[in-house]
Amino acid sequence: MDSGKVYQPRQFNLSGLSGISDKTLEMHFKLYEGYVKETNNLTEKINEFIKDGRVDKEEMPAYSELTRRLGFEYNGMVLHEYYFGNMKRGGSVDPENSSRFFKAAEESFGSYDIWKTDFVSVGKMRGVGWAICYENPENGRLSNHWITLHETGNVAGFIPVLVMDVWEHAFILDYKPADRPKYIEAFFSNIDWEEVNGRLRANTGTQSKSA
Repeated sequence: MDSGKVYQPRQFNLSGLSGISDKTLEMHFKLYEGYVKETNNLTEKINEFIKDGRVDKEEMPAYSELTRRLGFEYNGMVLHEYYFGNMKRGGSVDPENSSRFFKAAEESFGSYDIWKTDFVSVGKMRGVGWAICYENPENGRLSNHWITLHETGNVAGFIPVLVMDVWEHAFILDYKPADRPKYIEAFFSNIDWEEVNGRLRANTGTQSKSA
């Protein structure tokens, strides 16, 4: 993150999604804006500590707490941008068979259906967090991961390709907590696969079979 940058909330025109209400989105956008605000606040406070080029021993406890908290707020901001950014009105449940993502899923999991089963199952896990499909940019392999508390569990160097928020605030106005699978179905009906394809870095069809 850039210690000198003031972050601004990005705008996402997602009104009219299938199965995810505008009321939920309005609440969710406000939450996202809170992460942006806190990222800026924490960055400003940390800069005050380090502006003289040192962090004194007596300053370390406060500095440490601010820095750890920044990881949570900053990743909360960024993951929400990935999440909102990979949805659109009129999205489709599955990608085209000829798409880069479909081919990457086949090469990584044996079939797209197996990849989807794994991703959806990660999303159904107990607890609150994120289901994220990452790409290893070294070989194009996809892998699905459970991320909790935004900054915990992210895979170093891997690229988020498809991000699904499964904290309860993402669906509680539309579905009961026990109905998370219905929310996941709604999420899939709104995926912007063109955006997802654009996040892939490696050339599918030429990657190594190693993990």
